[in-house]
Order: sequence, then structure tokens, then C-alpha cells
Amino acid sequence: MNLQDFISKSIAEASAQVFSTMLGVELGESEISIENGMPDGNHGIMSFIGLAGSCAGQTGSWAGTGCLTCSPELACRICSLMLMTETAAVNEDVLDAVAELTNMIVGSVKTELEQQLGPLGLSIPTVVFGRNFHTRSAGHAEWIVVKFRVDNEPLVVRMFLAPSEKVHVAPHVAPQACTINL
Repeated sequence: MNLQDFISKSIAEASAQVFSTMLGVELGESEISIENGMPDGNHGIMSFIGLAGSCAGQTGSWAGTGCLTCSPELACRICSLMLMTETAAVNEDVLDAVAELTNMIVGSVKTELEQQLGPLGLSIPTVVFGRNFHTRSAGHAEWIVVKFRVDNEPLVVRMFLAPSEKVHVAPHVAPQACTINL
């Protein structure tokens, strides 16, 4: 199994586990794809978490981002289920609930990846809410995209993970890639 397949499978399993355990919601089948760059013209809520770490016993390191996107309506539903209260409009509790959901899903994927890549760290979540906003990752980012439907609303989990260029080796020496035994 290659790294993209491993990450796709981990995202699908982590999402299903978190939704089932924390929200009592069973996720249906996922749709998996690869996207270059982030989509244009986002609207709704998008939560990001950075990942970074070194390969166990090797010279390379990894860096990337995990991202969860959903509509304001689904975000309110997630918050209502998580906090066991009715939430009709996006507020700080809704943004915090989406951030925590992202943290749980991406954190679970990170734990799976550490078995192959060595220790990885997570940043704190950053949440964006609005209409027609654009996001961009520095450099060329090939995102693994896992889409679900929850209450007929789209829920999208994305992850980008690649060898980091900030490796402490001589500039003329290419960094070694991590060996991934999947």
C-alpha cells in the first residue's frame, strides 16, 4: 500500500470512528480523490491543522496540513450533537466544535502515520468561516481528499503530507526519502 492509499484509508477510518463515538452519527461510504491545490471560492467553515516531524532514524522530515470543510448548517449540527444543545447559527461554540472535530480526526491519522514515519507534531487548529474565501498552500500541494455526506450535507477531509525541504544537510546533497513499509 502506498502512502496516499494509507492516508486515504486512515482518514476514512478516523472520520467514521470520531463521528460514531463523539456524535453518534454513522458516516456512509467515502469518495476519495486527489486535488492539486485547494479549491477556489470556498464558503462555509474550514479548519486547518499543521503536521510536521522527522523520519525515524533517517535524515528526512515531513510537513503538511490536515483540513476539514463543511457547511454552516452541518457545523451547527455537529456542535449541537457534541455539546448536546441546540445551535442555530455559527458562533464561537460552533467554530470550537469544528476545530475539535478536526483535531480528533487529523490527530488519529497522525497517530497511524507515526507508526511508519516516526514522531509527528500537530499545530493548534485554525478555523475560517465566511463566503467566497480562497486558501492557498505554499508550493505545489497534492491533497488527498475524502468526501462524505452527513444529513445530505458535504463533509470533506483533506490532507497534504510530503517530505519537507527544510532538512539539515548540505545544499548539494538531496535529502533521503523515508522508507515506508505499509
